[in-house]
Amino acid sequence: MKILLSIKPEYAQRIFNGEKKYEYRKRLFKRKDINSIVVYATKPVGKVIGEFEIAEVLEDNPVAIWEKTKKYSGISKKDYLKYFEGNEKGFAISIKNTTVYQKPLELKELIPTIKAAPQSFIYI
Repeated sequence: MKILLSIKPEYAQRIFNGEKKYEYRKRLFKRKDINSIVVYATKPVGKVIGEFEIAEVLEDNPVAIWEKTKKYSGISKKDYLKYFEGNEKGFAISIKNTTVYQKPLELKELIPTIKAAPQSFIYI
């Protein structure tokens, strides 16, 4: 099963160039059968640009996750801490087997019924 995840373009680029090996989230999808993530790069890109497989998901307090993942975080510690500010729990999705689409897709090409990009994610 796959999900479509909205990611800022700068972080999406770092995922696909191998610099960012973890995607951080305050909340995680409920389903346990998610094995792949399709990436929607938010505006100004506004396209579905690729996908990756989930190696594992780490769940812990944000400081502990940072210590485990900082080498391949693809984000500054300041921005990371700002993102998780006020949260006692966080998630780090470990990325493997990235695929960049040769031709980025419009959302409607992927999901004809979609009206807008997801705030966080949607199941596809």
